[in-house]
Amino acid sequence: MTAYDYDLFVIGAGSGGVRGGRMSASYGARVGMAEEFRLGGTCVIRGCVPKKLFVYASHFSENFEESQGFGWSGAGKAQFDWDTLRDNKDKEIDRLEGIYGNLLNNAGVEVIRSRAVLKDDHTVELLAENRTVTAQRILIATGGWPFIPDIPGKEHAITSNEAFNLKTFPKRAIVVGGGYIAVEFAGIFHGLGVDTTLIYRGPKILRGFDEDLRDGLMEELAKKGLKVVTDANIAKIEKSDAGLLAACDTGNSYDADQVLYATGRVPNSANLGLENAGVKMGPSGEVIVDEYSQTSMDHIYAVGDVTDRMNLTPVAIADGAAFAETVYNNNPMPIDHKSVATAVFSQPEIGTVGLTEEQARAEHSDIDIYKSTFRPLKHTLSGSSERMMMKLIVDGKSDKVLGCHVMGEAAGEMAQCLGIAVKMGATKADFDATMAVHPTASEELVTMRTKWTPED
Repeated sequence: MTAYDYDLFVIGAGSGGVRGGRMSASYGARVGMAEEFRLGGTCVIRGCVPKKLFVYASHFSENFEESQGFGWSGAGKAQFDWDTLRDNKDKEIDRLEGIYGNLLNNAGVEVIRSRAVLKDDHTVELLAENRTVTAQRILIATGGWPFIPDIPGKEHAITSNEAFNLKTFPKRAIVVGGGYIAVEFAGIFHGLGVDTTLIYRGPKILRGFDEDLRDGLMEELAKKGLKVVTDANIAKIEKSDAGLLAACDTGNSYDADQVLYATGRVPNSANLGLENAGVKMGPSGEVIVDEYSQTSMDHIYAVGDVTDRMNLTPVAIADGAAFAETVYNNNPMPIDHKSVATAVFSQPEIGTVGLTEEQARAEHSDIDIYKSTFRPLKHTLSGSSERMMMKLIVDGKSDKVLGCHVMGEAAGEMAQCLGIAVKMGATKADFDATMAVHPTASEELVTMRTKWTPED
């Protein structure tokens, strides 16, 4: 029997790799892990965590203004300092990276700070250390990477990777894209006082979300003064002493100090030597896996964004946990990517779980819709015209709630709780039988009784 250096070698110390490696070690596996940048991966270092901190920061401009309706004065004198936010964010990320390191160390995982490349299906080359190691099993957890289309002047654009560490804060910004990252960064820049334009190639932002959420968010963004340009692509970016000029294929041009591309992410699988190990990949570089995250090689697995299944941090964590349970705890656990709750930290926020109305109508013959839009209690005094929207999609035959969609403050928090109910198969009768918490916005979810019709 071949003696390997490790039972498991993990490439990538992000959400999926760390969870898979830690749990595997807790079940007795000898685990090595290579990371070429920082522990924590995209989410902790240059994604979810710093993004949410920036979202918090961007809310204060509205909070100061709205506080006047509640009797506060003088709040408008506050000023924003980018260096303070950026540096405080860095301190928190350093703290979190240290926690990740301690968790891995305490679990017995050997962390190697190096880029790792597969030499064959059991051998990993550690480039920074100029040596190779062998492993019985290998777990690919290298995540995704931002993509900028190949246009003239693309070198003048940045991605979310660079946006977290800008040396100089822009007065004018263009954000390109219509998904999570684009919408969130447009809101961040706008809330921090930047003259912001969001440019998207399609007719509506947030493709794949429920149409009422898409329409509702675009209306609210317009009311806030954030400029949204749809059905447009940037054809080229030119740089001058005055800044950047983004010329669109519509004939219109837009000035900016910074152009941030958030037009999607691609699996971070290039130059990993996967072809040397016989691992099959899809057309976008995604590692092809089965429901147990197993690749075309039965001892090589892949989890998280590199598989391009559902690119969310909690999904990568669940992928990693399921891998460890399946392989090292004799507890086969297939991945279930259905009814995953998610949030877009736009302004206003969106929380959603389950089927959209369009998906539900395609899959079910009888659908009931319950929908409500209203002005939250807070804004009766704040002076804001922002409205909240809640929507339930119900199977008319079984009464099962198929989808829940919320737009407004704390929508993400609501989606987490709603996700439990939808995952358990709750019915509309179950919602109706639940006592409301008053006064809250979320009580609307259990008090909606009238079915919505197109005439409404």
